[in-house]
Amino acid sequence: MRGKIIKGIGGFYYIACGDELYTCKAKGIFRNENIRPLVGDNVEISVTDEAGREGSLDDILARRNCMVRPAVANIDIILVVQAFARPAPQLYLLDRYLISVEQSDIPAAIVFNKSDLRKDDCDRSYADAGYKTFSVSAKTGEGMEELRRFIEGKTIALAGPSGVGKSTITNALCPEADMKTGAISRKIERGKHTTRHSEIFALGGDTYLCDTPGFTSVVFEDMETERLRFHMPDIAAYEGRCRFSGCRHINEPDCAVKSAVDKDELARSRYESYIKIYDEIYIQERRY
Repeated sequence: MRGKIIKGIGGFYYIACGDELYTCKAKGIFRNENIRPLVGDNVEISVTDEAGREGSLDDILARRNCMVRPAVANIDIILVVQAFARPAPQLYLLDRYLISVEQSDIPAAIVFNKSDLRKDDCDRSYADAGYKTFSVSAKTGEGMEELRRFIEGKTIALAGPSGVGKSTITNALCPEADMKTGAISRKIERGKHTTRHSEIFALGGDTYLCDTPGFTSVVFEDMETERLRFHMPDIAAYEGRCRFSGCRHINEPDCAVKSAVDKDELARSRYESYIKIYDEIYIQERRY
């Protein structure tokens, strides 16, 4: 029998097969071969207890794509969520995460939530960079209808730091999900972790939404300094326009990227993120 993993907790996988939900344990071969079943995986199962809706996860079908953070598979688009305020937008973390999504060859869009608390236009630089960007308030409903139309017919994963409103957005898009929403610590304005595992919700019409745990860091393990510039579309757009072929946009003269920053044609915050990440990866390369 074939189905889709919609949730995984404590070694148990909850697999939707049509209108039925089965609780399955993965065969030992997955552990022996260091293969981790992921939420979103299409799988084959054997039913061991029809009355109790229990089974064995036998095989994972070929994946279209997958990510480690969040641990999901077969996603059409990653919706990266940030908040305009409470907590304050973490644009450097956002830039890091967008690069990691780019590495996975999964399209990314950005949702800036809590537009009712908006203090600036930090979303504009990402729209200018070529990202599909939404300004919404899951609390008031502002912008949510446009977001609903965008995700229709797609399998979407929500990702972002804790406290930005991923679970509140999930509740607004899929009320039956009835997710717990966390309070923000007034002292440190940091979200408390409310989502402990990735879970897929069916919104109808072949639309699926995956809410994922929050994160506070992104680690680059396989990135090379020479490839970094191609994973930031607004910087990649200047490829071939610099004086030197293969310009790294760091110290080279007549650099089109640095010129664009000076002319406010490229967001300085994005270029500063590029420099910081480049330096980090360069140090890793020198170390090994």
